[in-house]
Amino acid sequence: MSTNRRAFLQNGALLSSGLILSPWILNSCAGEKKGSEQMDAGKEEMAEAASMFFNISLAQWSLHKALFSGKIDNLDFPAITKNEFGIEGVEFVNQFFKDKAKDQTYLGDLKTRCSDNGVTPLIIMIDGEGGLGGTDDAKRQEAVENHYKWVEAAKFLGCHSIRVNAYGEGTAEDVKAAAISGLGAVATFAKDMDINVIVENHGGYSSNGTWLSDVMSQIGMDNCGTLPDFGNFCIKRGENGCEDEYDRYQGVMELMPFAKAVSAKSHNFNDAGDETNTDYMKMMQIVKDAGYTGWVGVEYEGSDLDEYAGIKATKALLEKVGKALG
Repeated sequence: MSTNRRAFLQNGALLSSGLILSPWILNSCAGEKKGSEQMDAGKEEMAEAASMFFNISLAQWSLHKALFSGKIDNLDFPAITKNEFGIEGVEFVNQFFKDKAKDQTYLGDLKTRCSDNGVTPLIIMIDGEGGLGGTDDAKRQEAVENHYKWVEAAKFLGCHSIRVNAYGEGTAEDVKAAAISGLGAVATFAKDMDINVIVENHGGYSSNGTWLSDVMSQIGMDNCGTLPDFGNFCIKRGENGCEDEYDRYQGVMELMPFAKAVSAKSHNFNDAGDETNTDYMKMMQIVKDAGYTGWVGVEYEGSDLDEYAGIKATKALLEKVGKALG
């Protein structure tokens, strides 16, 4: 028997017994193992996300510095939300497209970009259209009508709500009566379009949880609710900062029965990644105890971290707390 034939038969026997593997087989097995590991990691990530009782969205105000400076454009917000942060829900702010409420070409482009990036449009936060708690009847009616176009824009985009402000000048009782009238009027207009009108604790009387929850109770409409914010409980500001601050935990607890969304406000973080102004574990336990299972929006307003890093830190904290609370 020739040497070459003997070697061939020996290698064949070894190959059949699994002792010699070709580079192709080795690479194929390695590739299958890597693919399996990636699939397992993906399943684990999905399982962890599913274990949280809420979904994470991104409030556009978290990027207000970049947007106002022109570093990024409003139309790019959906792609940035998904690609930079892995977040799949967006909360728009009308200040960044304030002249586009009736521009269906522009809104259509924005809607398409949400769809193309697998992002769900949730809310348009409305500022600069007048106080719905204004005690001047004519000015309040003007403010009411100013909000109609944003209800229509929210419907067009596929959002579930517009966030409005209930501020006004006067006594707490006078502004409450005005807010009941103004909010009720916008909610009535929005009802047939299946759009919610939600009020954030956003300074003044609205940062008093008892006051705002009473407004909601008296309006008594299913599509008129609240957007509890973890950090906006300053009722009165002075030269040296907040002079009258409502207890944030009590405030969120009072507003949660009417909540259609939740805003996770953040400013600063310690070395452990916890927010230094708000106990997120305590706050999210309040949210969970209220039976809320919707979206919780990242709203970073700090300055120690840049906007991108602050968003990521807030998201990481919500994920940590969400997994702990199950």
